[in-house]
Amino acid sequence: MGKRRCVPPLEPKLAAGCCGVKKPKLSAGGTHGHGSQSTAVPGSSAGPLQNHQHVDGGGGRENVSDLTLGPGNPPITRMNPASGALSPLPRPNGTASATKNLVVTAEMCCYCFDVLYCHLYGFPQPRLPRFTNDPYPLFVTWKTGRDKRLRGCIGTFSAMNLHSGLREYTLTSALKDSRFPPLTREELPKLFCSVSLLTNFEDASDYLDWEVGVHGIRIEFINEKGVKRTATYLPEVAKEQDWDQIQTIDSLLRKGGFKAPITSEFRKTIKLTRYRSEKVTISYAEYIASRQHCFQNGTLHAPPLYNHYS
Repeated sequence: MGKRRCVPPLEPKLAAGCCGVKKPKLSAGGTHGHGSQSTAVPGSSAGPLQNHQHVDGGGGRENVSDLTLGPGNPPITRMNPASGALSPLPRPNGTASATKNLVVTAEMCCYCFDVLYCHLYGFPQPRLPRFTNDPYPLFVTWKTGRDKRLRGCIGTFSAMNLHSGLREYTLTSALKDSRFPPLTREELPKLFCSVSLLTNFEDASDYLDWEVGVHGIRIEFINEKGVKRTATYLPEVAKEQDWDQIQTIDSLLRKGGFKAPITSEFRKTIKLTRYRSEKVTISYAEYIASRQHCFQNGTLHAPPLYNHYS
């Protein structure tokens, strides 16, 4: 069993892109390739790195793409424009209601839409919201269309206060994911926004000490050039790709830039941290419904009133 930590270890702020663009085919062996070559860069505090770049934890950031955020969607909520109250909406795709109290809420996704909308239309940024401002590692994901194609996803493994963290990574994931051009006004009606908060970080006893579909994993390893690399998959990835543990680990090594043959002995040298996540997703249509009092003819004519905010 792994050694449990309530929060990730103290480290510099890390920026990470997430969610796979397409589904790779893997075999159980360790000779397949996945993702792009990883490039070491010096530590920087001037924004996230480009995709597929990985650096060690000593003063730098990492950017890890091809992730899917974790399970555990709470009920979607809609705001009553008259009262400002939030009421449950039917959960998408027939998913069951959560049985535990979750921190993540649909209003967090609404706030992300607020931030992006105001940015794209040149309005002042919205006031700070009323949901908790506790610090969490977090990811913001944008998908588009009926097939929910990835349109941008970046987050951080360092705990950030949610108000500033969601505001920052809303715009970073929407405008600065190097795999895609920046999002535009015209794309808003087709967008889906997901917010994921990472929790329950644990040091695994070995590279197999985690469960597919339950844990996200973050690995550290020394590549063939003697350089420390890190890479991560969030909890849904392995299950959605129909990978077992070995396939997931090997894919993650390739994504982290490891080019040499992958052997069972090398896998044993990996340091693995497992974690869980809370996730909620809403569509632009659900966002508009929650902000009806601010919109006329489908257009936001003034910054949101935020009667339900501070």
